[in-house]
Amino acid sequence: MKDFALIFRQPSYDYSNASPAEMQALSKKWQDWVGGIVAQGKFGNHGARLALDGKVLKAGGVITDGPFVEIRERLGSFIIVKAESLEDATTLAHGCPALDAGGSVEIRPVVG
Repeated sequence: MKDFALIFRQPSYDYSNASPAEMQALSKKWQDWVGGIVAQGKFGNHGARLALDGKVLKAGGVITDGPFVEIRERLGSFIIVKAESLEDATTLAHGCPALDAGGSVEIRPVVG
């Protein structure tokens, strides 16, 4: 298996207006989604240099060659997953809570 970075880009959004219940629900979505990757044994590590090529998954299942950054988006965070190919890593990105908020997941092979 190879390592791939799933980079979460989200529209600039002020979370200070979200209620505690909304923040708790959002946190649970992220924990459940990442927990599913962990349960598959496909959660990796952090801190590696990224390759220049990759794909971007957007809401609605639209997949484009990437990486590209929209002006009004911000990098939220990233995780490293283990997958056989770029296509398999893209499949793991489906269900990411960033997609529910109009964000995207950039999938990049890790060099090294």
